[in-house]
Amino acid sequence: MTALAALQALAARSPLLRVPAGTRLFDAGQACPGFPVLLEGSVRVGLASPDGRQLELYRVEPGEICVVSATCLFAGRTSLAVGEARSETLLRLISPADFEQLCEQDPAVRRYVMGLLAERMAELFAFVEAVAFQRLDQRLATLLLARGPVLAQTHQQLADELGTVREIVTRLLRRFERDGLLRLGRERIELLDPEGLRSVSR
Repeated sequence: MTALAALQALAARSPLLRVPAGTRLFDAGQACPGFPVLLEGSVRVGLASPDGRQLELYRVEPGEICVVSATCLFAGRTSLAVGEARSETLLRLISPADFEQLCEQDPAVRRYVMGLLAERMAELFAFVEAVAFQRLDQRLATLLLARGPVLAQTHQQLADELGTVREIVTRLLRRFERDGLLRLGRERIELLDPEGLRSVSR
């Protein structure tokens, strides 16, 4: 049995959970409830400040793993981030004890999970580099290009992903609109000039 098959077989014996959008699956400072295996939906993982601002670190989609959950289980530590369902989500939750036992008994599973962790960590390093060294207009243009050509997102949702405030995102979006790069609507952004946005993102 392959590492993935072993993990899926264990997940199949774990509780099946269906949660609505907005459900908090784990919180900073809490013990990890288990190893989540997403079947449907999407989970956003991020950091939250005392004043309510959030910075999205990454999203977990079906077939992907949650770095925060895996590292907390491997290290036996509490979570450093918040996990929230972005949409109605169906998942199975492998208990910490079962996950630890499988990794101890099957080195291939441990190597598989560590390999996925390494890939996700590379993405996180790229994200940190962008936050630290790129201007906000560059980061916003990059995000729009990745989600286009039409986005059904609010300015607040974009601000949360970029780790800034809504007012700044709105100001940048209106500037992009004046420059003919996009068209703004109610919870809708239509990209008109991807090449122009690409030049901003560089």
